[in-house]
Amino acid sequence: MKTLRTMTVAAALALALIVSGCGTGASVNDADNINPTGDIKAREISWLLSRPADGGVITAMNKIAKEYAKEHPGFSLNLITTPDRPSYIQKLETLAAAKKLPELFDIDATPFAQKLAKSGNMINVEKLLKSMDLYDEYRTSALDYQRFDDGSLYMVPFESQVEVFFYNKALFKEAGVEVPATLDDFPKVCKALRSKGITPIALDGQDMWPLERYMAYYPFRASGSDYIKQLKQGKAKLSDEVGRQAVEWMASLGEAGCFQEGFSSTGYSDAQALFTTGKAAIYNDGSWDASALATDSLNATVRNDVDYFHLPVIENSATAQNEYVAPSGIGMAVNSQSFDPLVRDFLEFALKRYPEVYGATGQISPTTNVEPTIPNNATSLYKRLFDDADNVGKTTAMPWDTQLDSTSNTRLQQELPLLVQGDVSVDEFITTMDKVIAENGPKAFAED
Repeated sequence: MKTLRTMTVAAALALALIVSGCGTGASVNDADNINPTGDIKAREISWLLSRPADGGVITAMNKIAKEYAKEHPGFSLNLITTPDRPSYIQKLETLAAAKKLPELFDIDATPFAQKLAKSGNMINVEKLLKSMDLYDEYRTSALDYQRFDDGSLYMVPFESQVEVFFYNKALFKEAGVEVPATLDDFPKVCKALRSKGITPIALDGQDMWPLERYMAYYPFRASGSDYIKQLKQGKAKLSDEVGRQAVEWMASLGEAGCFQEGFSSTGYSDAQALFTTGKAAIYNDGSWDASALATDSLNATVRNDVDYFHLPVIENSATAQNEYVAPSGIGMAVNSQSFDPLVRDFLEFALKRYPEVYGATGQISPTTNVEPTIPNNATSLYKRLFDDADNVGKTTAMPWDTQLDSTSNTRLQQELPLLVQGDVSVDEFITTMDKVIAENGPKAFAED
């Protein structure tokens, strides 16, 4: 708890310093100056990031940086990696307050990022990509995931993913259930699975964001993106009809025993193992895990029984079946204060090479101009996931951890397990969260 409070204070201080112009006194460059003049002088540039060290993004960018260095002796790309997201966010906000962010840095389209962009500290990525004739190559869903509510774009996407519910057909058959047609069918499916001694849903509760994903589902089906846009600014409440529906649905998942015992202390790999060993019937995951869930590396005892379904709709759903969470990962921002001819030239080289290099790792490129490599040991699900990425609808669900201010998000992640476990009532949860969001949401989005 002490760590969470410290992070909240750090975030508030960082934001105050950014918007007031305090820090090292460095001048703020024009965020729209996407063609800086001068010679390209090779040097080390740095990228502050929070990604798996052996993941496709870092692997691809390391390869590309080495290629660029061959043509520009003296150049190197320094990757400053902090895999733990809470620690990363604290580091990011502390460096931002001191105006010591490196040339490139990872950031979501959060209220904090929007303030940073509005204060002129981030290059306008839409203009940058258009100046490189790259903008039209990107998937609409990949770019939209990085946008702020006003439509502006200040982060480059490096991924394109689809999130689905993997499920075990044999366990469904054993319990006599079908894929849930609506979100309201979930508790019924869970109860039937429980009655057969089967854990319905494997959940990584330790990281908190996977449970928060579920909180976003009902509002997205009920109102598209409208509700969360209003809620995060304190213009809507959880006590409103859409919000109450979401909270009641979350409580119903808990009452039906949808998640495994002790889910709050279960980590990512352990949650996945519950599913891949046939102990859990459903696992909410993304195409980034295709190599584990859609190749012959998957446990042979469950391999032929694994399938997936998309986020179910609700009655009178505001969004369609092909509209769901389709993230492009954390985006990369470009520091306007250190944006010079070298940074621009490297980015142009890297972003043109990236789709081919990244696609070769067996992942979906954020652009449509390359054919991704499907591994030889892939099951039929692998290609289906890739095809789904090409058919994502116009509206995609935004995870709430990328939308709410840091204080409200932290409190929501603390309160959700209590709601699901029945330790707080629906009304208690709503009262608590409405108060927290009302106190912090408007401040996060206030014009300076």
